[in-house]
Amino acid sequence: MDSTLGWSRNLKAHTYRKYLEFAALCLLAAALLWWFGRKLDWAQVSHAVRNSNPYLLILATAIISVAYVIRALRWGALLRPLGPARIADLFAATAIGFSAVFLIGRAGEVVRPVVLPMRDPRVRPSASFVTIMIERIYDMMAVILLFAINLLWFKPPASLLADFAKIRALGVGLLLLAIFGIVMLIWFRRRSQTVVDAFTKLFDRWQFIPRRITKLIISTLEQLARALRVLVNFAELAETIGWTVALWLGISCANLLVIRAFGLHFGLSETIFVLGFSLVGSLVPTPGGAAGAFHAATAAALIFLGVDPDTAAAISIFIHVIDFGPAAIFGFFYLIKGDLNFSKLRALTTPEAVEHVVEDEDLPEPKPSEA
Repeated sequence: MDSTLGWSRNLKAHTYRKYLEFAALCLLAAALLWWFGRKLDWAQVSHAVRNSNPYLLILATAIISVAYVIRALRWGALLRPLGPARIADLFAATAIGFSAVFLIGRAGEVVRPVVLPMRDPRVRPSASFVTIMIERIYDMMAVILLFAINLLWFKPPASLLADFAKIRALGVGLLLLAIFGIVMLIWFRRRSQTVVDAFTKLFDRWQFIPRRITKLIISTLEQLARALRVLVNFAELAETIGWTVALWLGISCANLLVIRAFGLHFGLSETIFVLGFSLVGSLVPTPGGAAGAFHAATAAALIFLGVDPDTAAAISIFIHVIDFGPAAIFGFFYLIKGDLNFSKLRALTTPEAVEHVVEDEDLPEPKPSEA
């Protein structure tokens, strides 16, 4: 009886904490949106929107829609060494997952790897989670490399050369950091068991470190080791890298079309520069797909390149809507179809359920390398 009451109290406390965290993030989003729009002339923003090219905006939306298909295909390629998955279910899970990110922020990222096993029982939850981890590594490395390499030949306005020297130095630092990170991931994949064993022995001696922290560190290392196991086949590694290149090229082209729709004669290099700022803003875990932070970061990059603040604000709003809009529409489509079991989804997306899946489930061995 006491254990049941204790479990009930813990569940209530966890629920209240989640609501408080979400409320705090909503307040942060509201504050960022206020800061973003406090000095704008909204009549001029509206004027810029009315004079934008609708055909370029529609084309950008179509490209982003294709980008979600590419995400699903890449996810399927990552899952292939661990088991089959249907492309229709991969796309549905991707759309629903990004809809959740748009609605509740980064906390919604856990939805995508949960939805796929619900739709396709052949996919093991652990495989779904660890391949999503690999996706995040792919995307993070791709954006850093894209942004940093672009800075090597990017030519800012002449009036900004002095300030841009600091940004270029930052880009070089990011490039070196990305290369170092790739080298360390390759090393860790080969020595993961040795590393995990070493940390386990170390924490056994260091009893002063709280047990929860040591468990979290060991669990994270084990999950990363599992995730990297899917990259043992050279052909499949090349395929997933190819999908990643296609994905970010598509996103860059879509953003370029949005910028061109507002009458700016930017090229792909300027667009990638803005994209780097946008991705930094998108890391803020506010609801609405990093609402406020995304807009402020994107507008800041455009203003740095000489765009007037009102037009920069209009562009940042449309880039945000077009980047997330197709996923929200597709997610709503699956919602009205009744393809989601909300009670089961809610139960499976609690931190305890996620931790149990990634810690306790064994992954099948991937196919050996053909390289």
